[in-house]
Amino acid sequence: MELSSIASMMSLGSLAIQRTNLCSLVFRVLPKLLSYTPSSLKKLCKDVDPPQSDTIVGTLRELPQDILMDIFATLEIPDLIRAGAVCPSWHSAYTSLQSLGLYNLSQTPCLLYTSQSAGDSSAYLYSLREKRSYKLTLPDPPIRTRCLIGSSHGWLVTVDERSEMHLVNPITCEQIALPSVITIEQVTPIFDECGLLHKYEMSWHAGIHDGFQSPSIFDLDKLRDKLQFKAFVFDDTSTGSYIVVLIHNPVRQLSFAKVGADIWTWLPPYDVYDDCTYKNGILYAVRVTGDIHAFDLSGPVVTMKMITGTSDCLSTGSSYIVQDPWGGLLVICRICEDYNLLPDHGAPEFWKTGKINMYEVDVVESELKEINCLSAHALFLGHNQSLCLSAKEYPSLKANHVYFTDDSFFWTIGFKNNHRDMGILNLDNNRREHLILPQLCSNFPAPIWITPHLRRLNLASEAA
Repeated sequence: MELSSIASMMSLGSLAIQRTNLCSLVFRVLPKLLSYTPSSLKKLCKDVDPPQSDTIVGTLRELPQDILMDIFATLEIPDLIRAGAVCPSWHSAYTSLQSLGLYNLSQTPCLLYTSQSAGDSSAYLYSLREKRSYKLTLPDPPIRTRCLIGSSHGWLVTVDERSEMHLVNPITCEQIALPSVITIEQVTPIFDECGLLHKYEMSWHAGIHDGFQSPSIFDLDKLRDKLQFKAFVFDDTSTGSYIVVLIHNPVRQLSFAKVGADIWTWLPPYDVYDDCTYKNGILYAVRVTGDIHAFDLSGPVVTMKMITGTSDCLSTGSSYIVQDPWGGLLVICRICEDYNLLPDHGAPEFWKTGKINMYEVDVVESELKEINCLSAHALFLGHNQSLCLSAKEYPSLKANHVYFTDDSFFWTIGFKNNHRDMGILNLDNNRREHLILPQLCSNFPAPIWITPHLRRLNLASEAA
Protein backbone atom coordinates (compact mmCIF):
# COMPACT_ATOMS: atom_id res chain seq x y z
CA MET A 1 0.00 0.00 0.00
CA GLU A 2 1.25 3.45 -0.89
CA LEU A 3 1.18 5.50 2.29
CA SER A 4 -0.20 9.02 2.26
CA SER A 5 2.23 11.89 2.71
CA ILE A 6 1.92 15.59 3.36
CA ALA A 7 3.05 16.29 -0.18
CA SER A 8 0.16 14.28 -1.64
CA MET A 9 -2.53 16.15 0.29
CA MET A 10 -4.64 18.54 -1.73
CA SER A 11 -7.86 20.49 -1.41
CA LEU A 12 -11.00 19.08 -2.99
CA GLY A 13 -11.51 22.45 -4.68
CA SER A 14 -7.93 22.79 -5.90
CA LEU A 15 -7.72 21.28 -9.36
CA ALA A 16 -5.06 23.14 -11.32
CA ILE A 17 -2.26 20.60 -11.05
CA GLN A 18 -4.65 17.68 -11.59
CA ARG A 19 -6.62 19.03 -14.56
CA THR A 20 -5.05 16.77 -17.17
CA ASN A 21 -5.46 13.66 -15.01
CA LEU A 22 -9.07 14.47 -14.25
CA CYS A 23 -9.96 15.17 -17.86
CA SER A 24 -8.26 11.93 -18.88
CA LEU A 25 -10.47 10.13 -16.35
CA VAL A 26 -13.59 11.78 -17.76
CA PHE A 27 -12.39 11.05 -21.28
CA ARG A 28 -12.06 7.34 -20.49
CA VAL A 29 -15.67 7.24 -19.29
CA LEU A 30 -17.05 9.02 -22.35
CA PRO A 31 -16.74 6.20 -24.94
CA LYS A 32 -18.62 3.75 -22.73
CA LEU A 33 -21.48 6.17 -22.16
CA LEU A 34 -21.79 7.22 -25.80
CA SER A 35 -20.88 3.85 -27.35
CA TYR A 36 -18.18 5.62 -29.36
CA THR A 37 -15.36 3.82 -31.12
CA PRO A 38 -11.85 5.21 -30.72
CA SER A 39 -12.01 6.65 -34.25
CA SER A 40 -15.31 8.46 -33.65
CA LEU A 41 -13.98 9.78 -30.36
CA LYS A 42 -11.03 11.32 -32.20
CA LYS A 43 -13.50 13.08 -34.42
CA LEU A 44 -15.23 14.52 -31.37
CA CYS A 45 -11.83 15.90 -30.36
CA LYS A 46 -11.66 17.91 -33.57
CA ASP A 47 -9.51 15.35 -35.34
CA VAL A 48 -6.48 16.02 -33.15
CA ASP A 49 -4.32 12.88 -32.93
CA PRO A 50 -3.05 12.44 -30.32
CA PRO A 51 -5.47 14.79 -28.49
CA GLN A 52 -3.72 17.46 -26.43
CA SER A 53 -4.90 18.15 -22.89
CA ASP A 54 -6.03 21.70 -23.70
CA THR A 55 -8.05 20.38 -26.65
CA ILE A 56 -9.59 17.70 -24.45
CA VAL A 57 -10.54 20.23 -21.83
CA GLY A 58 -12.01 22.59 -24.40
CA THR A 59 -13.97 19.81 -26.10
CA LEU A 60 -15.34 18.40 -22.86
CA ARG A 61 -16.45 21.85 -21.75
CA GLU A 62 -18.62 22.00 -24.86
CA LEU A 63 -20.43 18.74 -24.15
CA PRO A 64 -24.19 19.03 -23.48
CA GLN A 65 -25.23 19.18 -19.84
CA ASP A 66 -27.03 15.82 -19.94
CA ILE A 67 -23.91 14.06 -21.23
CA LEU A 68 -21.73 15.77 -18.63
CA MET A 69 -24.16 14.68 -15.92
CA ASP A 70 -24.04 11.08 -17.20
CA ILE A 71 -20.24 11.21 -17.04
CA PHE A 72 -20.15 12.79 -13.59
CA ALA A 73 -22.59 10.18 -12.26
CA THR A 74 -19.84 7.55 -12.73
CA LEU A 75 -17.25 9.43 -10.63
CA GLU A 76 -16.72 8.88 -6.92
CA ILE A 77 -17.30 11.99 -4.81
CA PRO A 78 -13.70 13.30 -4.57
CA ASP A 79 -13.37 13.20 -8.38
CA LEU A 80 -16.90 14.55 -8.79
CA ILE A 81 -16.21 17.64 -6.69
CA ARG A 82 -12.92 18.24 -8.47
CA ALA A 83 -14.74 18.00 -11.80
CA GLY A 84 -17.28 20.55 -10.61
CA ALA A 85 -14.47 23.05 -10.04
CA VAL A 86 -13.10 22.97 -13.62
CA CYS A 87 -15.31 25.59 -15.25
CA PRO A 88 -18.83 27.11 -15.00
CA SER A 89 -20.44 24.54 -17.32
CA TRP A 90 -18.98 21.63 -15.37
CA HIS A 91 -20.01 23.23 -12.10
CA SER A 92 -23.54 23.62 -13.44
CA ALA A 93 -23.65 19.93 -14.36
CA TYR A 94 -22.35 19.02 -10.91
CA THR A 95 -24.93 21.14 -9.04
CA SER A 96 -27.76 19.86 -11.28
CA LEU A 97 -26.75 16.26 -10.61
CA GLN A 98 -26.80 16.99 -6.89
CA SER A 99 -30.01 19.06 -6.73
CA LEU A 100 -32.00 16.62 -8.88
CA GLY A 101 -30.95 13.66 -6.73
CA LEU A 102 -29.51 11.82 -9.74
CA TYR A 103 -26.18 10.94 -8.14
CA ASN A 104 -26.48 7.48 -6.57
CA LEU A 105 -23.06 5.92 -7.07
CA SER A 106 -21.99 3.65 -4.22
CA GLN A 107 -18.97 5.13 -2.46
CA THR A 108 -15.86 3.51 -1.06
CA PRO A 109 -15.52 4.47 2.63
CA CYS A 110 -12.92 7.13 3.43
CA LEU A 111 -11.01 7.85 6.62
CA LEU A 112 -11.77 11.25 8.11
CA TYR A 113 -9.13 12.62 10.47
CA THR A 114 -7.76 15.92 11.74
CA SER A 115 -4.26 17.31 11.95
CA GLN A 116 -2.88 20.11 14.06
CA SER A 117 -1.10 21.57 11.04
CA ALA A 118 -4.40 21.93 9.14
CA GLY A 119 -6.02 24.23 11.71
CA ASP A 120 -8.96 23.76 14.04
CA SER A 121 -11.71 23.93 11.39
CA SER A 122 -10.22 21.56 8.81
CA ALA A 123 -10.15 17.82 8.40
CA TYR A 124 -8.68 15.41 5.89
CA LEU A 125 -10.51 12.75 3.90
CA TYR A 126 -8.27 9.83 3.01
CA SER A 127 -9.41 7.97 -0.10
CA LEU A 128 -8.66 4.24 -0.09
CA ARG A 129 -9.20 4.18 -3.84
CA GLU A 130 -6.72 6.94 -4.61
CA LYS A 131 -4.47 6.53 -1.53
CA ARG A 132 -4.54 10.30 -1.19
CA SER A 133 -5.89 12.75 1.37
CA TYR A 134 -8.12 15.72 0.59
CA LYS A 135 -8.46 18.76 2.82
CA LEU A 136 -11.96 19.83 3.88
CA THR A 137 -13.05 22.99 5.69
CA LEU A 138 -15.99 22.29 8.01
CA PRO A 139 -18.54 24.60 9.67
CA ASP A 140 -18.17 25.95 13.21
CA PRO A 141 -17.71 25.01 15.96
CA PRO A 142 -14.21 23.88 14.96
CA ILE A 143 -14.03 20.17 14.22
CA ARG A 144 -10.92 19.75 16.40
CA THR A 145 -12.94 20.81 19.45
CA ARG A 146 -15.61 18.16 18.89
CA CYS A 147 -15.90 14.46 19.69
CA LEU A 148 -16.79 12.24 16.73
CA ILE A 149 -19.15 9.56 18.00
CA GLY A 150 -20.65 8.20 14.79
CA SER A 151 -20.99 8.27 11.02
CA SER A 152 -23.56 6.82 8.63
CA HIS A 153 -24.91 7.74 5.18
CA GLY A 154 -22.35 10.53 4.79
CA TRP A 155 -23.15 12.21 8.12
CA LEU A 156 -20.84 12.67 11.08
CA VAL A 157 -22.37 12.76 14.55
CA THR A 158 -20.38 15.24 16.64
CA VAL A 159 -20.45 16.44 20.25
CA ASP A 160 -19.37 20.03 20.90
CA GLU A 161 -17.88 21.69 23.99
CA ARG A 162 -21.32 22.18 25.51
CA SER A 163 -21.94 18.43 25.08
CA GLU A 164 -24.58 19.13 22.40
CA MET A 165 -24.80 16.95 19.29
CA HIS A 166 -24.93 17.85 15.60
CA LEU A 167 -25.07 16.06 12.28
CA VAL A 168 -22.43 17.34 9.86
CA ASN A 169 -22.01 16.41 6.22
CA PRO A 170 -18.31 17.12 5.55
CA ILE A 171 -18.86 17.17 1.78
CA THR A 172 -21.78 19.61 1.59
CA CYS A 173 -20.97 21.36 4.92
CA GLU A 174 -24.63 21.05 5.93
CA GLN A 175 -25.06 20.97 9.70
CA ILE A 176 -28.16 20.00 11.70
CA ALA A 177 -28.61 20.35 15.46
CA LEU A 178 -29.94 17.24 17.18
CA PRO A 179 -32.30 17.45 20.16
CA SER A 180 -30.67 19.02 23.20
CA VAL A 181 -28.73 16.78 25.54
CA ILE A 182 -31.03 17.95 28.38
CA THR A 183 -33.88 15.95 26.79
CA ILE A 184 -32.04 12.67 27.40
CA GLU A 185 -33.76 10.83 30.25
CA GLN A 186 -30.80 10.87 32.60
CA VAL A 187 -29.69 14.52 32.09
CA THR A 188 -31.04 17.56 33.96
CA PRO A 189 -29.92 21.16 33.31
CA ILE A 190 -28.61 23.34 36.14
CA PHE A 191 -29.02 27.11 35.68
CA ASP A 192 -27.13 29.91 37.39
CA GLU A 193 -28.68 32.95 39.10
CA CYS A 194 -29.01 34.70 35.71
CA GLY A 195 -30.98 31.83 34.22
CA LEU A 196 -28.09 30.66 32.02
CA LEU A 197 -27.20 27.00 31.61
CA HIS A 198 -24.35 26.42 34.03
CA LYS A 199 -23.86 22.69 34.56
CA TYR A 200 -25.51 19.33 33.98
CA GLU A 201 -26.74 16.75 36.45
CA MET A 202 -26.54 13.17 35.25
CA SER A 203 -28.42 10.47 37.09
CA TRP A 204 -27.19 6.90 37.06
CA HIS A 205 -30.51 5.12 36.81
CA ALA A 206 -31.18 2.60 34.09
CA GLY A 207 -34.07 0.33 33.32
CA ILE A 208 -32.53 -2.61 35.15
CA HIS A 209 -29.83 -1.01 37.33
CA ASP A 210 -31.81 1.72 39.02
CA GLY A 211 -29.58 4.39 40.48
CA PHE A 212 -26.65 2.55 42.01
CA GLN A 213 -25.05 5.88 42.98
CA SER A 214 -26.03 9.49 43.55
CA PRO A 215 -26.36 11.84 40.54
CA SER A 216 -23.15 13.48 39.31
CA ILE A 217 -22.62 17.13 38.39
CA PHE A 218 -20.63 18.01 35.26
CA ASP A 219 -19.34 21.19 33.64
CA LEU A 220 -20.81 21.80 30.20
CA ASP A 221 -17.73 20.46 28.40
CA LYS A 222 -17.24 17.47 30.71
CA LEU A 223 -20.57 15.70 30.35
CA ARG A 224 -19.59 14.40 26.92
CA ASP A 225 -16.68 12.51 28.48
CA LYS A 226 -19.16 10.37 30.41
CA LEU A 227 -22.47 10.43 28.53
CA GLN A 228 -22.22 9.83 24.78
CA PHE A 229 -20.64 6.59 23.59
CA LYS A 230 -21.67 5.89 20.00
CA ALA A 231 -24.28 7.21 17.54
CA PHE A 232 -25.84 6.05 14.27
CA VAL A 233 -27.76 7.73 11.45
CA PHE A 234 -30.28 5.47 9.71
CA ASP A 235 -32.68 6.03 6.82
CA ASP A 236 -36.26 6.46 8.08
CA THR A 237 -38.23 4.99 5.20
CA SER A 238 -41.54 6.14 6.69
CA THR A 239 -40.62 9.83 6.36
CA GLY A 240 -37.77 9.87 3.85
CA SER A 241 -35.56 11.44 6.52
CA TYR A 242 -33.24 9.96 9.16
CA ILE A 243 -33.40 8.40 12.61
CA VAL A 244 -30.46 8.97 14.96
CA VAL A 245 -29.79 6.28 17.56
CA LEU A 246 -27.53 6.99 20.54
CA ILE A 247 -25.76 4.56 22.86
CA HIS A 248 -25.16 6.50 26.05
CA ASN A 249 -24.36 6.14 29.70
CA PRO A 250 -25.18 5.22 32.35
CA VAL A 251 -24.44 1.62 31.44
CA ARG A 252 -24.68 2.13 27.65
CA GLN A 253 -28.44 2.45 27.16
CA LEU A 254 -30.35 3.33 23.98
CA SER A 255 -32.22 6.49 23.00
CA PHE A 256 -33.34 7.64 19.57
CA ALA A 257 -34.60 10.78 17.84
CA LYS A 258 -35.97 11.50 14.40
CA VAL A 259 -34.22 14.34 12.60
CA GLY A 260 -36.24 17.49 13.26
CA ALA A 261 -37.68 16.18 16.55
CA ASP A 262 -37.28 18.10 19.83
CA ILE A 263 -36.48 15.29 22.27
CA TRP A 264 -34.64 12.02 22.67
CA THR A 265 -36.82 8.95 23.30
CA TRP A 266 -35.42 6.46 25.80
CA LEU A 267 -35.57 2.69 25.08
CA PRO A 268 -35.50 0.93 28.48
CA PRO A 269 -35.05 -1.45 30.23
CA TYR A 270 -31.88 -3.11 28.90
CA ASP A 271 -28.33 -1.75 28.74
CA VAL A 272 -24.67 -2.56 27.90
CA TYR A 273 -25.27 -2.19 24.16
CA ASP A 274 -22.24 -2.20 21.87
CA ASP A 275 -23.55 -1.59 18.35
CA CYS A 276 -26.68 -1.14 16.21
CA THR A 277 -27.93 -1.53 12.67
CA TYR A 278 -31.27 -0.71 11.04
CA LYS A 279 -33.09 -2.83 8.49
CA ASN A 280 -36.65 -2.64 7.13
CA GLY A 281 -37.85 -0.37 9.95
CA ILE A 282 -36.31 -2.56 12.66
CA LEU A 283 -33.44 -1.45 14.89
CA TYR A 284 -31.13 -4.36 15.78
CA ALA A 285 -28.86 -3.82 18.79
CA VAL A 286 -26.20 -6.20 20.13
CA ARG A 287 -25.21 -6.21 23.80
CA VAL A 288 -21.85 -6.95 25.39
CA THR A 289 -23.36 -10.25 26.55
CA GLY A 290 -24.17 -11.28 22.98
CA ASP A 291 -27.95 -10.77 23.11
CA ILE A 292 -29.52 -9.21 20.03
CA HIS A 293 -32.64 -7.09 20.52
CA ALA A 294 -34.95 -5.94 17.72
CA PHE A 295 -36.91 -2.69 18.16
CA ASP A 296 -39.77 -1.76 15.84
CA LEU A 297 -39.59 2.05 15.62
CA SER A 298 -42.14 2.43 12.82
CA GLY A 299 -45.29 2.73 14.92
CA PRO A 300 -46.51 5.13 17.61
CA VAL A 301 -45.42 2.64 20.29
CA VAL A 302 -41.98 1.02 20.22
CA THR A 303 -41.97 -2.77 20.58
CA MET A 304 -39.00 -5.02 21.29
CA LYS A 305 -38.26 -8.71 20.93
CA MET A 306 -35.16 -10.82 21.54
CA ILE A 307 -33.49 -12.36 18.49
CA THR A 308 -30.80 -14.26 20.38
CA GLY A 309 -29.99 -14.72 24.06
CA THR A 310 -26.72 -14.37 25.93
CA SER A 311 -23.75 -15.93 24.16
CA ASP A 312 -20.52 -17.05 25.81
CA CYS A 313 -18.59 -16.43 22.59
CA LEU A 314 -18.86 -12.64 23.08
CA SER A 315 -17.67 -12.52 26.67
CA THR A 316 -14.62 -10.41 25.80
CA GLY A 317 -13.92 -7.61 23.35
CA SER A 318 -16.16 -5.17 21.50
CA SER A 319 -19.19 -6.47 19.59
CA TYR A 320 -20.57 -5.21 16.26
CA ILE A 321 -23.71 -6.09 14.32
CA VAL A 322 -23.45 -5.84 10.54
CA GLN A 323 -25.80 -6.33 7.62
CA ASP A 324 -24.18 -8.73 5.19
CA PRO A 325 -24.61 -8.28 1.40
CA TRP A 326 -26.61 -11.52 1.09
CA GLY A 327 -29.42 -10.34 3.37
CA GLY A 328 -28.52 -11.63 6.82
CA LEU A 329 -26.82 -10.31 9.92
CA LEU A 330 -23.31 -10.85 11.22
CA VAL A 331 -21.99 -10.33 14.74
CA ILE A 332 -18.32 -9.43 14.94
CA CYS A 333 -16.19 -9.63 18.09
CA ARG A 334 -13.04 -7.47 18.15
CA ILE A 335 -10.47 -8.61 20.72
CA CYS A 336 -7.51 -6.61 21.99
CA GLU A 337 -4.71 -9.09 22.67
CA ASP A 338 -1.96 -6.54 23.33
CA TYR A 339 -2.69 -3.76 25.82
CA ASN A 340 -1.45 -2.01 28.93
CA LEU A 341 -3.83 0.29 30.78
CA LEU A 342 -1.64 0.52 33.90
CA PRO A 343 1.81 1.31 32.46
CA ASP A 344 4.91 2.33 34.36
CA HIS A 345 5.28 6.03 35.16
CA GLY A 346 5.84 8.03 31.98
CA ALA A 347 4.79 5.26 29.61
CA PRO A 348 1.56 5.64 27.59
CA GLU A 349 -1.51 3.46 27.89
CA PHE A 350 -2.21 1.46 24.75
CA TRP A 351 -4.47 -1.22 23.32
CA LYS A 352 -4.16 -3.04 20.03
CA THR A 353 -6.65 -5.14 18.07
CA GLY A 354 -5.22 -8.62 17.60
CA LYS A 355 -8.11 -10.89 16.66
CA ILE A 356 -11.53 -10.83 15.03
CA ASN A 357 -14.19 -13.49 15.63
CA MET A 358 -17.19 -13.62 13.29
CA TYR A 359 -20.65 -15.17 13.61
CA GLU A 360 -23.73 -15.47 11.43
CA VAL A 361 -27.04 -14.76 13.16
CA ASP A 362 -29.41 -17.71 12.82
CA VAL A 363 -32.76 -16.05 13.46
CA VAL A 364 -34.70 -19.33 13.25
CA GLU A 365 -32.52 -21.12 15.81
CA SER A 366 -31.90 -17.94 17.84
CA GLU A 367 -28.17 -18.54 17.94
CA LEU A 368 -24.81 -17.38 16.61
CA LYS A 369 -22.85 -19.66 14.26
CA GLU A 370 -19.12 -19.03 13.94
CA ILE A 371 -17.64 -18.42 10.50
CA ASN A 372 -13.93 -18.31 9.66
CA CYS A 373 -13.74 -16.26 6.48
CA LEU A 374 -15.36 -13.27 4.79
CA SER A 375 -14.52 -14.69 1.37
CA ALA A 376 -14.63 -11.79 -1.11
CA HIS A 377 -15.74 -9.19 1.45
CA ALA A 378 -14.23 -6.62 3.80
CA LEU A 379 -15.40 -5.22 7.14
CA PHE A 380 -15.33 -1.61 8.38
CA LEU A 381 -15.43 -1.27 12.16
CA GLY A 382 -15.17 1.70 14.51
CA HIS A 383 -17.48 4.54 15.47
CA ASN A 384 -18.96 4.32 11.97
CA GLN A 385 -21.99 2.25 11.11
CA SER A 386 -20.45 -1.20 10.77
CA LEU A 387 -20.18 -2.29 7.13
CA CYS A 388 -19.56 -5.49 5.18
CA LEU A 389 -18.70 -4.67 1.55
CA SER A 390 -17.89 -6.74 -1.51
CA ALA A 391 -14.28 -6.41 -2.67
CA LYS A 392 -15.52 -7.12 -6.20
CA GLU A 393 -17.89 -4.15 -6.14
CA TYR A 394 -15.27 -1.97 -4.41
CA PRO A 395 -12.02 -3.01 -6.13
CA SER A 396 -9.79 -0.84 -3.94
CA LEU A 397 -10.70 -3.00 -0.91
CA LYS A 398 -8.83 -6.13 0.12
CA ALA A 399 -10.94 -9.26 0.46
CA ASN A 400 -11.06 -10.97 3.87
CA HIS A 401 -9.62 -7.90 5.59
CA VAL A 402 -10.94 -5.71 8.41
CA TYR A 403 -10.52 -1.93 8.22
CA PHE A 404 -10.79 -0.60 11.75
CA THR A 405 -10.51 2.61 13.74
CA ASP A 406 -10.38 3.20 17.47
CA ASP A 407 -13.77 3.18 19.23
CA SER A 408 -12.55 2.01 22.62
CA PHE A 409 -14.48 3.42 25.57
CA PHE A 410 -11.14 4.27 27.15
CA TRP A 411 -10.62 7.27 24.89
CA THR A 412 -13.68 8.89 26.49
CA ILE A 413 -12.42 8.58 30.05
CA GLY A 414 -9.13 10.43 29.99
CA PHE A 415 -6.91 8.88 27.31
CA LYS A 416 -7.90 11.27 24.52
CA ASN A 417 -4.35 12.08 23.44
CA ASN A 418 -3.02 8.54 23.52
CA HIS A 419 -2.31 5.98 20.84
CA ARG A 420 -5.16 5.22 18.42
CA ASP A 421 -5.80 1.59 17.57
CA MET A 422 -6.44 1.63 13.83
CA GLY A 423 -5.27 -0.17 10.73
CA ILE A 424 -6.07 -3.05 8.40
CA LEU A 425 -6.15 -6.63 9.69
CA ASN A 426 -5.66 -9.57 7.33
CA LEU A 427 -7.99 -12.33 8.53
CA ASP A 428 -5.91 -14.98 6.75
CA ASN A 429 -2.89 -14.47 9.02
CA ASN A 430 -3.88 -11.78 11.57
CA ARG A 431 -1.20 -9.43 10.24
CA ARG A 432 -1.75 -5.69 10.57
CA GLU A 433 -0.79 -2.83 8.31
CA HIS A 434 -1.04 0.94 8.59
CA LEU A 435 -3.82 2.96 7.01
CA ILE A 436 -1.85 6.20 7.04
CA LEU A 437 1.33 7.22 8.80
CA PRO A 438 0.34 7.70 12.47
CA GLN A 439 2.14 11.04 12.73
CA LEU A 440 -0.13 12.56 10.08
CA CYS A 441 -3.28 12.56 12.18
CA SER A 442 -4.31 13.90 15.57
CA ASN A 443 -5.48 11.50 18.26
CA PHE A 444 -8.42 13.74 19.15
CA PRO A 445 -10.97 13.69 17.75
CA ALA A 446 -10.42 10.03 16.95
CA PRO A 447 -10.25 9.21 13.20
CA ILE A 448 -13.46 7.74 11.84
CA TRP A 449 -14.69 5.95 8.71
CA ILE A 450 -17.25 7.81 6.63
CA THR A 451 -18.98 6.96 3.38
CA PRO A 452 -19.25 10.29 1.47
CA HIS A 453 -22.74 11.38 0.43
CA LEU A 454 -24.11 14.45 -1.32
CA ARG A 455 -27.65 14.30 -0.01
CA ARG A 456 -29.03 17.39 1.74
CA LEU A 457 -31.89 17.46 4.23
CA ASN A 458 -34.75 19.88 3.71
CA LEU A 459 -36.24 19.79 7.19
CA ALA A 460 -39.00 22.24 6.37
CA SER A 461 -40.42 20.17 3.51
CA GLU A 462 -39.93 16.86 5.34
CA ALA A 463 -41.76 18.13 8.39
CA ALA A 464 -44.69 19.34 6.31
